[in-house]
Amino acid sequence: MKGHLHLLARAVLESLRDLAPMLAVIVLFQVAVLRQSIPDLAGIMAGAGLVVLGLTLFIQGLKGALFPIGESLANAFARKGSVAWLLAFAFSLGCASTVAEPALIAIAGEAARVAASGGAIPDTDAARASYALGLRLSVALAVGFALVLGVLRILRGWPLHYLILGGYLGVLVLTPFAPREILGIAYDSGAVTTSTVTVPLVTALGVGLASSIDGRNPLVDGFGLIALASLTPMAFVMGYGLLA
Repeated sequence: MKGHLHLLARAVLESLRDLAPMLAVIVLFQVAVLRQSIPDLAGIMAGAGLVVLGLTLFIQGLKGALFPIGESLANAFARKGSVAWLLAFAFSLGCASTVAEPALIAIAGEAARVAASGGAIPDTDAARASYALGLRLSVALAVGFALVLGVLRILRGWPLHYLILGGYLGVLVLTPFAPREILGIAYDSGAVTTSTVTVPLVTALGVGLASSIDGRNPLVDGFGLIALASLTPMAFVMGYGLLA
């Protein structure tokens, strides 16, 4: 019991150390630059404590659950030797993790609200919900496609930079044709997609798969899936804008 408490206390201190620079910047600009007192100091301190605790628990959850699960599943599918099942797993993992991404849920809801207020869609609950859901599904399909492409890259040994350059070239070609109202959302969607839920699972999948295949280096071949997962939503959301 004491050992677990010691580990938890050390993890909390590590999270506090990681957050300390951000808190210092906020306090410095609030007090030294704006020359204003910090409002509701007690509430802010309580909130900061919850952030530290939440970050600590989240990181421990990643280490104890998401990373091992992702790596073990990748290893199991590699040993099974079925490329079709491996690709199906990668696509399903990408879609499922993206749909559950809190940042994407928030940005899709905000995009639907702004689209309704700007007259792009009817200002009704049903229209806003449909718009947000369509946006989330478009991004989810994009990430699923990106993971399929990334897994094929690891299996075949394709150079990552060719895929990245080709993907961004496709995004640039699509940009003039996409509705102007959707461009900002499209370019932001890649960033909000690769967040708290998606990144650990995608990283674990790539590293676990590269570790299980002879001739693949986990450091060289295991990373890069997140870059693809950030790239493809731009093109898919632009396509969604053209259709919707």
